Amino acid sequence: MQKTIQYIRAELAPFYPETEISGFVQLIMNSVLDLSYTQIILEKDRVLETTETNRIKRIVERLKTHEPIQYILGVAEFYGLQLNVKPGVLIPRPETEELVEWISKTEIPEPAKILDIGTGSGCIALALKNVLITANVQAVDVSETALLLATENAGKNKLNVEFEHADILKWQERSWPHFDVIVSNPPYVMEREKQQMEANVLEHEPELALFVSDTDPLIFYRTIAQFASKQLNDGGYLFFEINENLGDEMVALVKQLGFKSIELRRDLNGKNRMLKCQK
Repeated sequence: MQKTIQYIRAELAPFYPETEISGFVQLIMNSVLDLSYTQIILEKDRVLETTETNRIKRIVERLKTHEPIQYILGVAEFYGLQLNVKPGVLIPRPETEELVEWISKTEIPEPAKILDIGTGSGCIALALKNVLITANVQAVDVSETALLLATENAGKNKLNVEFEHADILKWQERSWPHFDVIVSNPPYVMEREKQQMEANVLEHEPELALFVSDTDPLIFYRTIAQFASKQLNDGGYLFFEINENLGDEMVALVKQLGFKSIELRRDLNGKNRMLKCQK
C-alpha cells in the first residue's frame, strides 16, 4: 500500500499540486480497493494484488493526460449522493452544492413543484428530491446523453424525479405547468474566458454545457427568466448559478423582468455565484 501511494504521488507530481494528488490517492484507493481514508492508514502494509496495481497504473496514466478523475472512475459525489458521470455530461461542482443548500433552506410551500432546467447528470434535481422529500421535481435537458445518465442516477439513488427532453430556448413551442421553484445552472462561461480554464475541463468536458458567446452571454438566463416570469406561481422562486463576472448584469436582468427580493450570494471562494429572486 505504501509503495503504491508513493508511486501515485511521484508519477503525478509533475502534473498536479500536492493537495490535489492527496485527493486523488483517496479517490483511487476507495474506488479500486473500497477503502476509506482511515482504512488506508490502518492497512498501510497491505500487499496489493497484481490486478489492483495494474488498474491503479491505468488510472494514473489517464490522469497524466488531465482527464478528470470523475470520468476515469465513473462517479462523482454530490450533496450526499453518489452519481454516475461520463464524458459528454458536465461533472457536478462543489459550488452547485451551495446552490442546492440555499434552495433547501428557503421556505417553500409543501408539496413544492420544482423544475430544474439543464439538469445534466441530474445532480440538482436529485439532491433537491433527496432533501425535500414531498417535492414534485421535474428536470429537462436538451442532451439525450445527459437525460439517460440522469435517469440512471435517479434509479441508482432510488429517487423519483421526472426527466424530459426540452430545449429551453424554444420553450414557447410547447405548454408547461406552473412551478413553485425554477432552478438552473445553464452554460455561462464566455468564449474569451477559455484561456483561464484548466486543461482537464477544456479538453474533456462538453462545450455545450459550458460555453456561451461573448456577444450574448446571458442568452440562457434571459430566456429562463422570461419563462419563469410566465410559469412561476405568484411568490415562486427563481434560482440561478451564475458567471462570477456578471452579477450586476444578472441583477439588472431579473429586475427588468419584474422579479423582486433579488439576492446575490457569494460562494465559499468569495465569488458571486448564485442569485435568488421571487415572482
